[in-house]
Amino acid sequence: MMLNLLEASGETAEQAAETASNSGIDWSAVWNTIVNWVLNVGIKILIALVLLIVSFKVINFITKKIYKHLQKRNADETLSRVGTQCLRIALKAVVLACLIGYVGIETASISALIASIGIGVSLAVQGTLANFAGGVIIIIMRPFKIGDYIVSNGQEGTVEDIKLFYTHIVTPDNRAVVIPNGSLANGVIVNNSAKNTRRVDIVASVAYGTDLAKAKEVIRGVCAANNLVFRDPAPFIELSNMGESSLDFTVRVWCNSGDYWTVKFALNDAIVNGLAANGIEIPFNQLDVTIKNQLPEKSGEAE
Repeated sequence: MMLNLLEASGETAEQAAETASNSGIDWSAVWNTIVNWVLNVGIKILIALVLLIVSFKVINFITKKIYKHLQKRNADETLSRVGTQCLRIALKAVVLACLIGYVGIETASISALIASIGIGVSLAVQGTLANFAGGVIIIIMRPFKIGDYIVSNGQEGTVEDIKLFYTHIVTPDNRAVVIPNGSLANGVIVNNSAKNTRRVDIVASVAYGTDLAKAKEVIRGVCAANNLVFRDPAPFIELSNMGESSLDFTVRVWCNSGDYWTVKFALNDAIVNGLAANGIEIPFNQLDVTIKNQLPEKSGEAE
């Protein structure tokens, strides 16, 4: 009986010692694990970070060189800028994917995670995706290009930059306006720079009783004196409206698109001065009031 108790107590002591040894931390094993990770994965991560920085700098340098080369070749500004931006993003994405694989991270699981996140994000940013699609349409169809003066969505100005999601324009008073490409692609766009020439329309009014032939001759002489106005097609000057207090001439002249505002302002000023110098009255709205001073008749004297 005692022998059995001693044997049982001995087995219990051995199990306790084994448990104690198992519960202790083997610092040498931990150190070896850290050293192995640094020598394998850590060095790979360090190399990947260096390659990432160097590769991104090289990609930026190459795309800038390509953009400058396209500018020297007088390539389209819109396609050159947007094309180099897309090329830069695509090359950086390829480099990043390659370095992730080099480090040892499974790209399949990352791709699945990105895909699932992409589905959720796409549902939340449908408007942004519509802007992206609009940007692609604008770049391919090219209803306008950088440097054009456009009118759309209640805004007008010179196109400064076209990006995948937004188009940047600058108004004549130097305000920066950002228009979503989705609304641009699905809305009406007036491109004032699409053609090399434009027609300037002006209304010149004279008073009733004016010698119409003389007024037309004065306006025609003003148009002929402006060197920016085309001789062919010839200026159009005809009486177009008989208003309440004026006779209105429609004046139409053609000029280069870049000279539109210069010609318009110059003709307005010259026509007013020319008519005044020739004694032709320029009317303004007026109202003639006639007062009848007539007293009512008396019905009779009171009795």
